[in-house]
Amino acid sequence: MNDVIVIGGGLAGLATSVALAQAGVKVTLLESRPRLGGRASSFEDAATGELIDNCQHVAMGCCTNFRHFCRVTGIEDSFLRERELFFVAPPTLSANNRSRVCRFSAMPLPAPLHLAAAFLRLSYLSWREKLALARGLKALARERPETAREQNFADWLAKQRQPLNVLERFWWVVLVSALSESLDRVSVAAAQKVFVDGFLANRHGWEVWLPTVPLDELYSGQLTRWLTSHGVEVRLKSGAERLVVVNDRVTAVELRNGEHLSAQQFVLAVPQHLVRSFLPDEWQDKPPFNRLNQLETAPIASVHLWFDRPITELPHAVLVGRLSQWMFNRSRGERAQTNYYQVVISNAREVAERSQVEVIADVVSELKAIWPDAASAVLRHSRMIVEHKAVFSPLPGSDELRPAQQSPIANLQLAGDWTQTGWPATMEGAVRSGFLAAENIARLVSRDASLLQPDLPTSWLTRWWLG
Repeated sequence: MNDVIVIGGGLAGLATSVALAQAGVKVTLLESRPRLGGRASSFEDAATGELIDNCQHVAMGCCTNFRHFCRVTGIEDSFLRERELFFVAPPTLSANNRSRVCRFSAMPLPAPLHLAAAFLRLSYLSWREKLALARGLKALARERPETAREQNFADWLAKQRQPLNVLERFWWVVLVSALSESLDRVSVAAAQKVFVDGFLANRHGWEVWLPTVPLDELYSGQLTRWLTSHGVEVRLKSGAERLVVVNDRVTAVELRNGEHLSAQQFVLAVPQHLVRSFLPDEWQDKPPFNRLNQLETAPIASVHLWFDRPITELPHAVLVGRLSQWMFNRSRGERAQTNYYQVVISNAREVAERSQVEVIADVVSELKAIWPDAASAVLRHSRMIVEHKAVFSPLPGSDELRPAQQSPIANLQLAGDWTQTGWPATMEGAVRSGFLAAENIARLVSRDASLLQPDLPTSWLTRWWLG
């Protein structure tokens, strides 16, 4: 009999398996697809033969648990830390905005002063607007958690009298990219998490970490080898059908091929909208399972473009005031000869309703308006991918719908960024959920283990500034 069966090979299930393997627990990991990674996955583009990610995944310096997960499994070397971001000014500021790139980097000062010069270099905000932004950041950081969870961020910004330009060119740019939702569908608590942990608390929290190889090479390649070498049985193409529950305990999981697998403990690490389908009828309408379908989701679109020549030397760019939000230059490293770029559009409900041809044309037009080399480049191949349920929406009050990792069924844990992690829908949240589920199991099998990693320390100056 297995000690633990983990159902789902996304980041939450992978983190659970890694943590349990470290604790000396025997684990079987079941994944219905032929590869690991879940939403953080890759596939081969038929036209180019390249392995491409379904969407660019980004971590930040404040993602301490995700970075620990990468360090432990040996995949950290496949990430590049970016210590400078490039914000491209809105197109309405001048007829020729090609040179309006604002470099965003830290000074050798303690937080929150480390980014003071970076904010000042945002040339598309006036001095009055920058002062209003500073007041808004301080007010957000001081907002009480009990009220922040129930407030709508758009309404909160209105109460703070944030100027329209600041709202559209800063708050919207950062939060829609981070949370994939419009500001009226974001709680103040979710916004607070992004800005306090990412920008204000620690001088390294804002730094961006990008994978340098396709995600499939990380999770189905390097990580799979680590799991098997540490005693985890990885079973791909092994879709689970349902959990067998007897006397309020899970006794087995039934696979789609009719096979039954038993274990002492089970972890259900699947998207929230699938959880109830694994449960017997009598459990589906019991809390917290009956509330999971109330968690709304948001789509993310990624536009993949191959040109006949390089269009920019920038490694990435934040595109302000445009349909396109982030541009990632995937031509570096092993892709040096491919001239491949990915544009990410979060909160993509309207994009998902438009034709692929129309959206790609608009994105290419924006790139050509920014970079001179793009204007003369020939688009050789393109495609758009929409992940319709990419993340759960951090609506006001949504935290009450998120269950703990320990379910009401004694030997069943829940893992996923949608569980109670203290984080919005991110890779960090997924890994935290897996570590928390593994901690619960370790205690149940008499193995004391503190697996969750501490947050980055808050600087003394930030603590003083926030009172």
